[in-house]
Amino acid sequence: MNSREREKGKGIAALVIDMQGDFTQFAAGSLAVPGTGKNYIDEVEAAARLLKTAGFLVFGSQDWHPPDHVSFFTSHKGKKAGDTVEVDGRRQMLWPPHCVQATEKAAILIDNGLFHEIVKKGADSRFDSYSAFQDEGGNETALESLLRSKKVEKIVIFGVAIDYCVKYTALDGRKRGFSTIVIESLSRGIASDTAAAAIEEMKSAGVVIMKQLDLSQIEKNKVEKGIII
Repeated sequence: MNSREREKGKGIAALVIDMQGDFTQFAAGSLAVPGTGKNYIDEVEAAARLLKTAGFLVFGSQDWHPPDHVSFFTSHKGKKAGDTVEVDGRRQMLWPPHCVQATEKAAILIDNGLFHEIVKKGADSRFDSYSAFQDEGGNETALESLLRSKKVEKIVIFGVAIDYCVKYTALDGRKRGFSTIVIESLSRGIASDTAAAAIEEMKSAGVVIMKQLDLSQIEKNKVEKGIII
């Protein structure tokens, strides 16, 4: 990487969200997001490699749940995936067990050598953690301190799922003052209606939606009606 490439990526980091076996059709995951076959995995890896080669810092997030995690329907007697329960005054959606610590399908599927660091989330059995910045109990991950230590001002986010972990990470990024971009073509959603609603919610919060990855436009950040063109 030459000095010009390093300068180009200065102050900008990419966040690749939860590219793990249990979230993909490629690995027949327990919570596979539609459209996450091999072609998608390869596309995400190619994008992460392009960003790293261009001098951007690339971080990954990784769900890292204990076997008795509060979000697993198996942790609640008589419940099934898709049910909701109330836990300490919070509404909790229940999912199949997924991304259990140190299991094969908790592993990140793209080349781990592309990441400056991988941030684990959801390790506290009591709280869900859609955002890569913090869990629902308010406990912070290492992500913000890592970004601040590298003087990052702008974050570029993609991965799964756009209607959950991508969305909440982007919203938390904006709350923390980061200029935030989500790459729509490099993200997948659990359902089309919730994905569309998530895009509108992010735009309303000041997140910029980029249809396709374009390094020059990330630098220029040209916006028209909330979408980078």
